[in-house]
Amino acid sequence: MTESRHVVSSTSAVPPISDLPRHVAIIMDGNGRWARQRGLPRVAGHRKGADAVRQMVQACGERGISCLTLFAFSSENWRRPQKEVSLLLDLFLTTLEKEVKKLHANNVRFSVIGDIERFGPKIVARIREGEALTAANTGLVLTIAANYGGRWDIAQACRQLATQAVAGSIDPATITPEQLEPHLSMAGLPEPDLFIRTGGEQRISNFLLWQLAYTELYFTPVLWPDFDAVQFNLALQSFAGRQRRFGQTGEQVEAQRDGKAAGQNA
Repeated sequence: MTESRHVVSSTSAVPPISDLPRHVAIIMDGNGRWARQRGLPRVAGHRKGADAVRQMVQACGERGISCLTLFAFSSENWRRPQKEVSLLLDLFLTTLEKEVKKLHANNVRFSVIGDIERFGPKIVARIREGEALTAANTGLVLTIAANYGGRWDIAQACRQLATQAVAGSIDPATITPEQLEPHLSMAGLPEPDLFIRTGGEQRISNFLLWQLAYTELYFTPVLWPDFDAVQFNLALQSFAGRQRRFGQTGEQVEAQRDGKAAGQNA
């Protein structure tokens, strides 16, 4: 599914609040290519990408979007050259130290999902401090997926259920998807309504495999450092123009919408 299939306005206005997603998930792709196009080292692209993150957090807050989840570092990214991995970890630590207090001042709740212990005690400590500082905030929920993989997420949830089964507290024959969900990394948050991937690739790359089951997918060739509020509005317009059926027919969805509108106007 590509953005060319959806008609969007050139004015890139924000859709009505009723048509906005509650939860947006993004794979921020293209930092390295952005730097290469400019003859810069890859780390310059990652630093510019961090600026784009700040813009996206602000844009979601301004639009009343409840949750933003960003794929910052996958479990497969350890395969990259060691120098780049080290620079990414240094940037992650620096960003944590600089940005968490700003997030707190803007009522943003910050959390990190993934197998974070591999990052080492210093980064883990900063993550935990940021989560504790912002835990009571009631604004945007910002989730960073770091050393995360969708398969890992499902496997660790299954291990928890298996432990309960061995202990005799649950019957394996009765396990349902609803019983698995509370053990996933994003338990308690709504599933993403809109998934965005920048950089031109059209795959989900082991990101939120369980949670994206009914998510609307939006792909754009724009590289992440260039993904600004105008580009975000285009994605939101595309989302607003879609009919989300969740297994129902289009006629059923329209009838429900008409019934809801009639009730509101009664």
